[in-house]
Amino acid sequence: MSNYFLGIDIGTSSVKAVVVDEEGTVVASAQRQYDILKPQLKYAEQDVEALWESTKLAIKEALAQKDGIAERIRAIGLSGQMHGLVLLDQRLKPVRNAIIWADQRSKKEIEQIYKIIPQEEYAKFTLNALSTGFLISSLMWVKQHETENFKRTFKVVLPKDYIRYRLCGEIGTDKSDASGTVIFDVAQRDWAWELIDKLGLAHNMFPVSRESYEVAGAVTVECERELGLKKGTPVVFGGGDTIMQLVGNGIIGPGILSSNIGTASQVSCALDQPLYDDKYRTNTFCHAREGLWTIMGACLSGGGTLKWLKDSVLMMKDYDEMMELAQNVPPGSEGLLFLPYLSGQRTPHNDPDAKGIFLGLTLKHSREHLIRSVMEGVVFALKDSLEVFERLGIKFERVIASGGGARGRLFLQIQADVFGKEIYRSMHDEQACIGAAITAAVGVGFYPCFEEACNHMVHLHPEVIVPNKENHEIYQERFEAYRKMYLCNRDLF
Repeated sequence: MSNYFLGIDIGTSSVKAVVVDEEGTVVASAQRQYDILKPQLKYAEQDVEALWESTKLAIKEALAQKDGIAERIRAIGLSGQMHGLVLLDQRLKPVRNAIIWADQRSKKEIEQIYKIIPQEEYAKFTLNALSTGFLISSLMWVKQHETENFKRTFKVVLPKDYIRYRLCGEIGTDKSDASGTVIFDVAQRDWAWELIDKLGLAHNMFPVSRESYEVAGAVTVECERELGLKKGTPVVFGGGDTIMQLVGNGIIGPGILSSNIGTASQVSCALDQPLYDDKYRTNTFCHAREGLWTIMGACLSGGGTLKWLKDSVLMMKDYDEMMELAQNVPPGSEGLLFLPYLSGQRTPHNDPDAKGIFLGLTLKHSREHLIRSVMEGVVFALKDSLEVFERLGIKFERVIASGGGARGRLFLQIQADVFGKEIYRSMHDEQACIGAAITAAVGVGFYPCFEEACNHMVHLHPEVIVPNKENHEIYQERFEAYRKMYLCNRDLF
């Protein structure tokens, strides 16, 4: 009888629960949507209790799809949206809504942090520059603007950490997600206590941090009664979604690049040393185990730009229809360029004030041109990050596409043509959930290491998307114009 593992991904727009067997075959899956709350311009929040309610529904729905699933689940792993701030009081109840990664309110707090600790000194520990939406930036905003909420705060965690607490009753975080708070010593894999002291923050506010595969606790009696999970089932710490997505694609060592297009988009890869960009245009975080790190270039707008175009501009109902229309437009969108900075930008500009632009509009352009140019703009933003990687000497043998950008042939071909690289993809859609399940399997010793677990549980699609040389040349030319769009408009933003 096969053993099962449950992977839960707490995303920005939904939670997904996927049950896989020891060979990586999906046994059951469920998804529940939720919203980003935007009480003011530049704010982005979520009700973590609503996230927990959605998680419960997704787990119960997945368990109901086949008899006896819960009894065969050997362990549970979690993946989650990174960077966000969850404040908990002495009773471990949320003090306020979570301030998530897309939030842009803390620009002045970043300036204040750098007045206390010069940026060069700060980054020696964190290997990252501060950005709005990161836990420490948001925490300092709360300290400045919501004094009573700050006084009530006993612990600070990340969104998925709260969900894990509700499953097993233990508070903590993992080193991959903790490194994305940018108050973490990434090379030493521990909280940056010296920086915490200089910012006047209490040590006990920051929870214990462990490696992603370590066991955090076990499913509680309450969760057994409420969700149907078996009491005592081990729950591992899990990791940030970027890291769990890497694991779910089998990227647990150097030489393979991930191109992920979700709500936001990233390129990332695994490193055997904490390499970082000395201009801090990229992010360097801890990977899922000791002696392994990841470097990431992030664009804050990815598939979310297509959703904006569909819902708010074109008023269309179907992504498939959008893709069919876009296929009628040649590469380069007949001169139309799109800068996808609808939520500000992180790599390579780290500018929360950056905005989106359509450039080159003429009377000949129609909605299909808008769609394709948005897709091309998202991939150009990833290429911007990729060029930083290449200047750092990072080499890779293949590119694995994931997220929504791996589900449509046109998006895959645009990535191949823009990057000039062959594109691979997983047989499964939910790589972050698969990565969380793999991490759980390693954590309870079912597999002795990530390499063996991935050999069994990760399966790539046999079709490889090959770049078109002529299209690549077109995109090389258009990319040079794309790169100037931000620089020429920065002061106007």
